Amino acid sequence: MPRSNRPRGRRSTPAEEEALDVARIRLGMKSTAVKRSGTWNVQPVSAASAQKAYVCPGCGGEVPPGTAHVVAWRADGLMGEAADLADRRHWHQRCWSIQP
Repeated sequence: MPRSNRPRGRRSTPAEEEALDVARIRLGMKSTAVKRSGTWNVQPVSAASAQKAYVCPGCGGEVPPGTAHVVAWRADGLMGEAADLADRRHWHQRCWSIQP
């Protein structure tokens, strides 16, 4: 009888694959920050994941590719979550930390 090359183990479900996604864990988890200007969703971006250049709204300087930084968007906006997410901004870590 010929040998079968099919895997015999149990296949993982998409939920299990998402739970084991190491890249997502390495990038950082979204958190909420309360500042004088309101409530913000904040997510760190690692240097390895930073692929594009952005303009920091804190200092007006460039956040070059390959630089770890922070992405922030309103958590309490009036226009809804989709509009707040579309208005997210990329900040230098230092500029975000001194933002009032």
